[in-house]
Amino acid sequence: MTRLAQAAVTRGAGDFSIEEIEVADPIGDEVLVEIKASGICHTDYDSLSWGGPLILGHEGAGIVTAIGDKVTSVTIGDPVVLNWAIPCTRCFQCEAGNEAICEVNSPVTGNGNMQGHARLESSQLNHQGIARSFHLGSMSTYSVVREAAVIKLPSGIPFSSACILGCGVMTGVGSVHRAAKDVRDKSVVVLGAGGVGLNVIQGARIGGAREIIAIDIHPDRLKTAKQFGATQGILADTNDTGLLQAAEQVKALTDQRGADVAFECTARPELGAAPLAMIRNAGMAIQVSGIEQSIPFDMELFEWDKIYLNPLYGKCKPSEDFPRLFSLYASGELLLDELVTQTYRLEDLDTAFADLLAGKNAKGVICFD
Repeated sequence: MTRLAQAAVTRGAGDFSIEEIEVADPIGDEVLVEIKASGICHTDYDSLSWGGPLILGHEGAGIVTAIGDKVTSVTIGDPVVLNWAIPCTRCFQCEAGNEAICEVNSPVTGNGNMQGHARLESSQLNHQGIARSFHLGSMSTYSVVREAAVIKLPSGIPFSSACILGCGVMTGVGSVHRAAKDVRDKSVVVLGAGGVGLNVIQGARIGGAREIIAIDIHPDRLKTAKQFGATQGILADTNDTGLLQAAEQVKALTDQRGADVAFECTARPELGAAPLAMIRNAGMAIQVSGIEQSIPFDMELFEWDKIYLNPLYGKCKPSEDFPRLFSLYASGELLLDELVTQTYRLEDLDTAFADLLAGKNAKGVICFD
């Protein structure tokens, strides 16, 4: 049996439309999820120009509606959050502990054969199989995914809050917990206090950082940053090339040495080198936002003994990290509900993207009910 679903679809030329698609029953270890909420991030907007047909969305949560005959971890009616980083557990990177960059299944670093993901033809537009963003396509009322891509939700987490766990929250908190590893009693700088930056900030707070300095060009974002754990805020000047003036303010707050760790969360290529200017000798700079363009570097920024790391998805290990995030939410340490500052209907996605680009939200979410 096939189901009709409403989905946000792009042809890859910079725009999108709301289309009726057909979604097949799951087979084998596939799971059909009725999507209840889908987060909105810059990657979703960028995917409009990826050059081919695609169902948008990669942050989703919903209810299991049907399962294939090999599924054992969830049953019909279970609430779940979607996770796009599916480890195969057997490749070189998985065996080395780098599950987020699985060589088989990752839609970013994998070999592209999609063997770790649901069938392309399980979602069809005009009777043709259509790809789903990060193999999830969460901006659709239904989606078929692999069992490994669903994680059962504990009670008490609203779908609108749960959906953002599957990318923005994991990326931010994981970049602290897994990439920086130990920030206890350390000084931390966060460049950009948007959705990902706020999660880095609260990850640093949860990790026991002594000092958390947020940098942004928007005063309102700096106020929000303090609600999530920032101890200091620096209002950046848009004419401050490479944020070198802001770096001097950071040094003034950190005994003239610079911070122990700096996280870049703006996704602006011109700021790719900026976290290096913020850290002390032998400090660590972490590029969280996924800059992929070619950018010039002043090698003096690496002096001396500095480390620059570019982790994917907060180096996520799904079986360990999602239960930890659930526990932190239950204890009140991880703020999720507070991150969702606006919800939208699917048909209002144009407005949601405009608000995203204007920086109006900490996090916007599409709700399907």
